[in-house]
Amino acid sequence: MSKAELPSRPNPDFPDVRDLRCEDLHAYLQEHGSEKIALIDVRQPEEYVGDLGHVPDAELWVLGTLPDRIDELPRDRDVVFICRSGGRSAQAAAYVQHFEFQRCFNLQGGMIRWNNLGYPTEKGPA
Repeated sequence: MSKAELPSRPNPDFPDVRDLRCEDLHAYLQEHGSEKIALIDVRQPEEYVGDLGHVPDAELWVLGTLPDRIDELPRDRDVVFICRSGGRSAQAAAYVQHFEFQRCFNLQGGMIRWNNLGYPTEKGPA
């Protein structure tokens, strides 16, 4: 699966947002690693290090800070936004669409689904 082949589907609540299944992200990371993809966790710091942990190599960007950090988002890589269940990350993906980011995704089901599938997590500080 190459970068261009990240399978996605429309988000039911945000028409311009593409959802990426946890299974597909995990398969991509297993095959390619995280060097060519930006993983952005938009939860609060206590959630990022809490019981659900975070996807390895995900950066913590609290959702409310996204407008101030928009220029830091890479335009040369796919961006996957992650949260607890997929709501805040879908909001983040919808927001960046206004800045013409073409390859942004919402992790469908968020860290709840990621954990339910038994995928690896980290729980250390950001």
